[in-house]
Amino acid sequence: MESLQREGARAKARRSARLEPFDSYWQAPANVESGYEAFAAYYRANYLPQLPEDRNSRILVVSCGPGYLVEVLRQAGYRDVIGIDSDPAKLEFARRRGLPCELAGAFEFLAGRSEEFDVIVPEQELNHLTLDETVAFLQLARSALRSGGRIVSYAVNGANPFVGAESLAQNIDHFYTVTEYSLRQLLTLGGFVRIEAFPLKLYVFYRNPLNYLGLAGVVVLEAALRIVFRLYGKKVQILSKKIGAVAFRA
Repeated sequence: MESLQREGARAKARRSARLEPFDSYWQAPANVESGYEAFAAYYRANYLPQLPEDRNSRILVVSCGPGYLVEVLRQAGYRDVIGIDSDPAKLEFARRRGLPCELAGAFEFLAGRSEEFDVIVPEQELNHLTLDETVAFLQLARSALRSGGRIVSYAVNGANPFVGAESLAQNIDHFYTVTEYSLRQLLTLGGFVRIEAFPLKLYVFYRNPLNYLGLAGVVVLEAALRIVFRLYGKKVQILSKKIGAVAFRA
């Protein structure tokens, strides 16, 4: 445990990423309160299917911001959820809603923790850290998970030729992009097994008829891109704007 604490302190001292939390240029709605409803459908569609059925699972949400995901998890019946973020301004919104979110940096919070959580969810993209920092973070997260625990993470998908490069350049604190293959590599270096990559769904607002037009367009476009990749000898399957993965501690 002492070695993990020292590693956390060293990581803080040498981090190249100029941020903590993960996303210093956080793109929230102009009306932060409106995000609790706007983000809920997205989180329910993309995150809930990756979580354990046991509602007593202990879940940590890293870089929780105003607590959008924390609120979704509590509404879904998860009783033991905690969020951390190092931005007091964001946390103030969570506290007004009575959400269990506290002020803490990700590396410092995880350093020295051993087998405390069943699930860890970095709510921001992994690519807000450098590659070395990402691996260090994943290793700390793995140590903080119980045996059989899981991490649900995501990053910008570089395989998408339309938005991959733009997403990388959009924020000066985006350090890299991934594909389904390189995301598995990162999680493997972090010590995880049984890694399953999945696309993050964008069109999840099913009460809006325009949702289905956008969904149909994306399905056709991504199918065409898979054919193009095959012509270049690449078996790329996941072409969504962002790519997620669930991985387990052995």
